[in-house]
Amino acid sequence: MKILIADDDLDILEMMEYNLSKEGYDVICAKNGQEAIDLVEEHRPVLAILDIMMPEKDGVEVCATLRQNPVYDDMMILFLTARSEDYTQIACYESGGDDYIVKPIKPRVLVSRIKGIMRRYTVDSANSQPICIKDIVIDLEKHQVQKGNLEVTLAKKEFELLVLLSSRSGKLFTRDEIFNKVWGIDQVIGDRTIDVHIRKLREKLGNDYIKTIKGIGYKMEA
Repeated sequence: MKILIADDDLDILEMMEYNLSKEGYDVICAKNGQEAIDLVEEHRPVLAILDIMMPEKDGVEVCATLRQNPVYDDMMILFLTARSEDYTQIACYESGGDDYIVKPIKPRVLVSRIKGIMRRYTVDSANSQPICIKDIVIDLEKHQVQKGNLEVTLAKKEFELLVLLSSRSGKLFTRDEIFNKVWGIDQVIGDRTIDVHIRKLREKLGNDYIKTIKGIGYKMEA
């Protein structure tokens, strides 16, 4: 599996390339944002790891540019950041990112995170039947969402969150359940993560599908 890493810090780039290559991943390296975009177009990696602060284009700009192209809807995008404030997390998710890793990076933790992501990426959904909720059709095999006659473009985590909520229409999923099933128990993510993704789903699908149960979680209205 191909992984792209983009960071202008050559020491970090070399460390990540070394540790992920040892695990058998095909690692491609970029030293700035524009090079990252060019290499994604050339190699089509399944995962892109982007430093937020880079020359030419920063990580958020790179992510937003890639997410404008439906070809990369299924590609996972992670950010590298030295900051863990809420507004940094929100900027990552608003641009279409799936997750982030806070520096300084510990090699063993990095490898564990990437392995977890790749396991979820390779889950076989070939035999899964489409899910229908009202006028929404979720095609698990094609990773597509149709609302009426229109196709709705979702980032990978938005899609996974929608699939989870739709898998049992009317069931209340607690925040802990959502964290564990969409992001995985080995992930460390901010408290606002679910809220941001729910808001983006409502913006794309409308407000009549996902109901908030205050202080507990969310459920899909049948």
